[in-house]
Formats: sequence, C-alpha cells, structure tokens
Amino acid sequence: MICKSDIANLKTDILEKVGQKIIVKGSLGRSKAFEKEATIEKAYPNIFVVKYDENNRNVTYSYTDVLTRTVEVEVFDGDSYSPLIPPPVETKKKRTSLM
Repeated sequence: MICKSDIANLKTDILEKVGQKIIVKGSLGRSKAFEKEATIEKAYPNIFVVKYDENNRNVTYSYTDVLTRTVEVEVFDGDSYSPLIPPPVETKKKRTSLM
C-alpha cells in the first residue's frame, strides 16, 4: 500500500535530482519493454517531466507510476546507475494448516 509519506519522499528525491541523467524502464504491453536514457527536466506536485535523449521528447510520469513500478527509474550517480526505489524484497508467506 502506498502511503502519503512514500509519495512525499519520492517527490523530494526527484526534486533533488532535476537535471540528472536517468534510465527509464517500462512496459509497452504484449511482452514489449523499453529502456531509454533521459534527463529529469522539472518536478511538479503530481508529476515530473523527463526529456528523452534520443529524440528530445518530453514525457510526464506520476510519482505513483514509480511507486507502483509501472516505470522503473535508475539515476546516474557519476559512476553507475542505481535504482531510485530499491527492488522489492520478497518474503515467503507462512503456510497455515487448517485442522
């Protein structure tokens, strides 16, 4: 479940990274995925704007797109790219027996 604090933290993170290079990964449906280099252009209260390097096209994403992993964003820190949101940790569910 997404909390307001998660969205607020993500907004702050993205606002601090305006102007940085990123890689955006997502799905186009029917097992088609994309991965493009871009730059974070602007951050607004509900969305942020990304400019793709290959075609100078601006695209907007909502913060919930990132939190729900509809798109994945990796930020360039000078040496390598690291995920903006860490990958989810899988936990095994306990099986309960019904007697």
